[in-house]
Amino acid sequence: MAANQQTNNSLNNKNPEPLILTYLAHKGYKQTEAMFRQESTRNYSFDQNDPLTTNFLNYSNYSNYSNYTPYANINPDIYKQSYSVLRTWIEQSLDKFKDELQRVIWPIFVHSYLELVSKGFSEHATDFFNTFHLEHKMHIKELNTMRVIKYPQHVQENEFAKTFRSKKYPIQMSSTSYDILIDFLQSPPNGNNNSFLFRLVNQSLNIEVGSSYTDIGIPSFSTQELEEYNKQEVHLGHMPMDPEYREEVEKTLREQDEIHQRQFEEENQTFSKEADVLAHVETIKDLRLRIELGPSSTLPSICFYTFFNTYDSLNCLTISEDTSLIAGGFSDSYVKIYSLKREKLRGFRGRINPAEIRTASDLENAKERFGSDCKRLLGHSGPVFGLSFSPDNRYLISCSEDRTARLWSTDTYTNLVCYKGHNSPIWDVDFSPLGFYFVTASHDRTARLWSCDHIYPLRIFAGHISDVDAVKFHPNSKYIVTGSSDKSVRMWDIQGGSCLRLFSGHTGGISCISVSEDGRLMASAGEDKSVMLWDLGSGKLLKKMLGHKSTVYSLDFSKESSILVSGGADGTVRLWDVKKGISDNSNEDEYIGKIRMDTDENRSHSSAKQKHITETKDLIKTLPTKQTPVYKIHFTRRNLCLAAGAYMPTEEELKELMSNNEQKNT
Repeated sequence: MAANQQTNNSLNNKNPEPLILTYLAHKGYKQTEAMFRQESTRNYSFDQNDPLTTNFLNYSNYSNYSNYTPYANINPDIYKQSYSVLRTWIEQSLDKFKDELQRVIWPIFVHSYLELVSKGFSEHATDFFNTFHLEHKMHIKELNTMRVIKYPQHVQENEFAKTFRSKKYPIQMSSTSYDILIDFLQSPPNGNNNSFLFRLVNQSLNIEVGSSYTDIGIPSFSTQELEEYNKQEVHLGHMPMDPEYREEVEKTLREQDEIHQRQFEEENQTFSKEADVLAHVETIKDLRLRIELGPSSTLPSICFYTFFNTYDSLNCLTISEDTSLIAGGFSDSYVKIYSLKREKLRGFRGRINPAEIRTASDLENAKERFGSDCKRLLGHSGPVFGLSFSPDNRYLISCSEDRTARLWSTDTYTNLVCYKGHNSPIWDVDFSPLGFYFVTASHDRTARLWSCDHIYPLRIFAGHISDVDAVKFHPNSKYIVTGSSDKSVRMWDIQGGSCLRLFSGHTGGISCISVSEDGRLMASAGEDKSVMLWDLGSGKLLKKMLGHKSTVYSLDFSKESSILVSGGADGTVRLWDVKKGISDNSNEDEYIGKIRMDTDENRSHSSAKQKHITETKDLIKTLPTKQTPVYKIHFTRRNLCLAAGAYMPTEEELKELMSNNEQKNT
């Protein structure tokens, strides 16, 4: 008894490395001893309060070592059972931590397969591989290599197997995710014994806690699975214009130039291809008046619209392409449309029979005589979370917590169609640049493509492991880009419904996305307060822009893609230089700036961490608002930047307002 106490005290109070080395030498584990000596040269410190260290010390106790599972004579079925238990547990975890926890799945899968093969259980290894390999499509190159590893000598000769077994797979986790994983391994649900799984994790993974970057993989061995996945062919250029349509537009432009801006006015003009031509002509006129912007030449003028007395019920905003209308979605289940040109909005005078509306004159006669400053659109039965105007400004699409999307007419301010198909609340919606099509993003982890004339979705884009929070069409309408709470962004092919690009790097959920006018760049931002710029062609991160102090809600590129403007919950509008830092990214430390990290000595307590991030050098200008979170950023065709948000009163103002209301009531 005294000898056991003495051994425990020596383990708990002294460096355990000599005892471990003595044990390994006594058992003849030369390779393990050499690896341990190599690992021990690194600067590791044992924390007595750390659960992983405590567990290790407990297992190192010689008095209890005889109770440890004899893995040499283990049942091969335990590999499949343990992997399935881990996989099921991660799938049922909270979405906030699921992304980080899922990083352990791939290395555990590989190590389990290689161990089964090396122990001579080829049939069990094949069954294990066939059961779970479809979950790892991103690693298609490695999976093809694993298929040919069938016998123990293959494990000893194959470079992939030797590298994977000789080096620990590094994974970076937040301290919370790490604690959750350790708690699961030590105290599994349903009373299961996870000692075997604990051994696999301990031997195959090198978990770095609290890192702010997301590099994952084996040092000196690049799997390149993401690079290979992002090499799928994409066409990012603009859609070619129909030759006849182009000739008609040019002809109309010439005619209008000759008559010095004489306008077409015809009685009873119906909405036809001619109306589309005229709309395109107006677009080209705006392009002629566009101001060329640049960080060193001309910065954009910014017009900010502030909503008052919303009482924190305004969820989203959108601005029409011609900047004539602005619409807001509210928690009270309605949509409000306002005119930005100080024109009265005229709806129908009362109930009408659509069959009686045959001409433009009939439509005009059915409208209100005077109109109003704003129109309230009723139809949803839950909070409205997303809005988008059609390119011709004639329609508005909205999405709601009630799992539906609705199409509204901006001519009559009535609901035209209700689209049902999602199984959960819809967070975002976006109209195609060509009109007619729109896409929705939902809590059911899917994005769906719709056409205005069909009440069911045309495509379902599934692949995210958490809510799809943001969605955006590519300018050529061939692709859509989605952002998710799983901290990733994906680009999808509309024709085939397949994912062509996966962008991973954010440490928080994605709340907004923007694609440059030339279709080559994409910016994403969200809860991690950073703005990331991506190359859509290669799928690579070009740079990370820091400066916001809270969640970023909206992004938009200038029309020549030289300036990016962002707005968020910190009540600021920020202008970024798109090109700076891309070409001269060799001096990355100087570009990123100084990132000071004040961290408590005990890394297991994440609440003690405080990060103070300075602004990166590509931040051109910061424009603060008056206590107004920025919900929407929008560049017009003439490169005027419009921004909008809802005023948030301070606590003192709220108390004063409440006291005034009480006095009025008394």
